[in-house]
Amino acid sequence: MNRLLSIELQKIWKNKASRVLTLTYFVLLSFIALIASIKFDLGVFKFHLAEMGIFNFPYIWHFNTYVAALLKLFLAIVIVSMMANEYSYGTLKQNLIDGLSKKEFILSKFLTVVLFAFCSTIFVFVMSLILGLCFSSYTEFGIIFTDLDYLLAFFVKLTGFFSFCLFLGILVKRSAFALGFLLVWSIIEGILKGILVFKIFPDSNTGHYITQFFPLEAMSNLIIEPFSRLSVIRSIGTQIGVENTKDYGVHYLSVLIVLIWTFLFVYFSYKLLKNRDL
Repeated sequence: MNRLLSIELQKIWKNKASRVLTLTYFVLLSFIALIASIKFDLGVFKFHLAEMGIFNFPYIWHFNTYVAALLKLFLAIVIVSMMANEYSYGTLKQNLIDGLSKKEFILSKFLTVVLFAFCSTIFVFVMSLILGLCFSSYTEFGIIFTDLDYLLAFFVKLTGFFSFCLFLGILVKRSAFALGFLLVWSIIEGILKGILVFKIFPDSNTGHYITQFFPLEAMSNLIIEPFSRLSVIRSIGTQIGVENTKDYGVHYLSVLIVLIWTFLFVYFSYKLLKNRDL
């Protein structure tokens, strides 16, 4: 397993574009800390994000995992390019000639996907812990480690999304077309969701129930947007008569759906590669 992983990491590190994108991703993740320095002071209007409670425990786990997940496209490009380069440079065929089985080849790619997701999760955990200890109004041990299931959701979300990108990279063979397919798929899901929720089932939750099984929608449902949880946003909503009934928790049905999709993406990646004439 270590051998398979080391092979993939060497390929990524020796490719300048992949190396730059990977480093850029982790640098941008660290920039979340700069949110704390955002201040606006316009007379009576004062705006300081850190003072709004975004770095309070346990809210910070929700906020940081949501924001960090928005940056996943950088690593998605690396995953898709990683697969496209195998075809472009002929390394896939060479690996198979050198004795690597197709199952081991897919396993090496999936291990890389899991490693990226795991490193991202650890990075966000450490960064959130430091920011929370610096800015949170609540630093009791029990409060600090409440809602850590957002980190699990973050890990599962990245693993599922990167597995989807791996599948597209094998299916399409060209990174630009694979990323284009990803965009088209997200648009198709959005259109289907709109039709089901607003046209076919406008008076019930049936549309939402059906769309939760779509791959990208399931990943999106793992971590719901955190902004409307802020007390200042809620108070504004109350003043204008808007009641917030949103459920912000991590639901394990969504976790299970994404894990099933992850398995299917990896399985069909293997089947594609197994049946393809290289």
